[in-house]
Amino acid sequence: MIFDSHAHYDDEVFDHDRHELLSGLLGRGVGRVLNCSADMEGSHKTAALCREYDFIYGAVGIHPHSAKEYTSADLEILKTLTEQEKIQAIGEIGLDYHYDFSPRDVQKHCFEAQLSLAMELSLPVIIHNREAHADTLEMLQKYRPKGVMHSFTGSVEMAKVLVNMGFYIGLGGMVTFKNARKPVEVAAWVPLDHLLLETDCPYLTPVPHRGQRNDSGYLSFVAAKIAELRGITEEEVITVTAQNANRLFNIQKGM
Repeated sequence: MIFDSHAHYDDEVFDHDRHELLSGLLGRGVGRVLNCSADMEGSHKTAALCREYDFIYGAVGIHPHSAKEYTSADLEILKTLTEQEKIQAIGEIGLDYHYDFSPRDVQKHCFEAQLSLAMELSLPVIIHNREAHADTLEMLQKYRPKGVMHSFTGSVEMAKVLVNMGFYIGLGGMVTFKNARKPVEVAAWVPLDHLLLETDCPYLTPVPHRGQRNDSGYLSFVAAKIAELRGITEEEVITVTAQNANRLFNIQKGM
């Protein structure tokens, strides 16, 4: 069964059919989902999804886009939310220098505070990094958390640095895109025991459904592409990446 290690089912685009969609995922080969938060409202919604659906686990945190809204009180709320069963990570957190929706010094402060929280709680982190490679790596090397680099778009060389730090590499729909050279190279190289499958739904829908709303049921197309690149079976990709996600997020019971 597929483990989608990064989804956003709290997003408003799912409001009209969320229960119908989530209830049908098991029949489409999806066994587990980790829902990731982008702000405080999303963190509370993620916690609610974890309570409602047995197969959904959660990560709570503040995305760099929302860092400008961060207060020290939020950190205490996030800490309290992690006490709920099935909240297994801090994320998605990191730096985004492409949009700069929050000032960079504010992004760094928010990122560092959440890295510190993750280390305090012994929880893995889910990292967002866009056009901020040097600063992101510097922060990760300072704190040395366990975690995953979500929706990885960097080079094989950067992936090697992360894997040497013990990080997992999250890959999704981009490996199926026609002009996605780096994700394809990374998908072919990354050690299988450091790979996670993810949707980032509702975004980054794989070919042949690109342009539509993404969901976890489409991850079979990603697994098939990675299998093709590596010369292994789709089933092996699905099985090993699920094992990796269970290990990283400390989920003990079988699927």
